[in-house]
Amino acid sequence: MKIRIAKKEDADLLKQYDKHIAGTELCHAISLGRVYVVEEDETFIGWLRYNLFWDHTPFMNMLYLLEPYRKKGYGKRTVEYWENQMKLNNYRCVMTSTASDEYAQHFYVKLGYCTVGGFTFQNDPYELILMKEI
Repeated sequence: MKIRIAKKEDADLLKQYDKHIAGTELCHAISLGRVYVVEEDETFIGWLRYNLFWDHTPFMNMLYLLEPYRKKGYGKRTVEYWENQMKLNNYRCVMTSTASDEYAQHFYVKLGYCTVGGFTFQNDPYELILMKEI
């Protein structure tokens, strides 16, 4: 498995999959080095995208692995890689969120994240905010 910072050449591929962000914002995140591409044998298998919450806390906005690569340890290794990169950049904690009706909450708890709050947006399920000291 290889994890690397996305390049502008990756934008078209990522736009095909990441429907949760406008194309211009995705390109901006790539230019800031805030998108990681995950590959196996030089084949694209997923990505991690983050931003800064309150302009100073890394917040993972998106972790996505293509279906054939789920539940095989790729997600865990990708998150751990990202956390290590954030630690190397002198951040002390990281955050993410997930809907309360999604399995992802259990995944993040297993990785040491704690629920620190949440909110409801319109008629969506309750969104859990999770944090981890690194």
